[in-house]
Amino acid sequence: MTKLSLDRILQSQGFGTRNTCRQLIRQGEVSIDGVVMDDERAVFDTAHLQFTLFDEVWLYREHVYIALNKPGGIECSRRPSHHPSVMTLLPDVFRQREVQAIGRLDHDTTGLLLLTDDGAFNHRMSSPKHHVPKRYLATTAEPITAELIEALLDGVQLHDEPAPLAAVECVQVTGRQLEMVLAQGKYHQVKRMLAAAGNHCAALQRISIGDLRLEALGLAEGEWCYLEENQLALLN
Repeated sequence: MTKLSLDRILQSQGFGTRNTCRQLIRQGEVSIDGVVMDDERAVFDTAHLQFTLFDEVWLYREHVYIALNKPGGIECSRRPSHHPSVMTLLPDVFRQREVQAIGRLDHDTTGLLLLTDDGAFNHRMSSPKHHVPKRYLATTAEPITAELIEALLDGVQLHDEPAPLAAVECVQVTGRQLEMVLAQGKYHQVKRMLAAAGNHCAALQRISIGDLRLEALGLAEGEWCYLEENQLALLN
């Protein structure tokens, strides 16, 4: 059980500095169970705590775990170089909470992206030792052949890798689409593996991480949702 003063609760949830949060409380912007709160020093048990701010109901979350259906033309960095940041698709409170993308998708790659402010979770999910499988739907520039599938499953040699890299699974979907499952998470791995196998990637979408499938989340491109415990369990 964690108990915090109301101003610290708001601050922890990304609503600004402690002084800013105190002003919001004094202005009558915060209510709990329909009662307007005007004492920033009031202490509450944070377990299952809900509060209303700016006419929106918020659930206190020690950490946030977010799934986003990333569209094309978006960079995963908080400080993008050539395209809008993924943070432009999320509420400002997440920027205040220093939410970060877990790994990266290229600006032109779409699909399932995870974000969090939990550093330990981010590290575990990003670590090569964790080997979380990721499934991609790749559209190829040239028709897919049996030899291409065989090469991707057997392993292809990339320029800066000491040993060949192989797909965990690789299945042809259409004449120019295949699903590939990878466990390594190397830089531009799908695109580079396809090129090394004699084809090229025309479009790429990440459709699942672990057993968490983008389709099951029901997110349109650019939409996001919180991940709850049962969904986080699918990532292990």
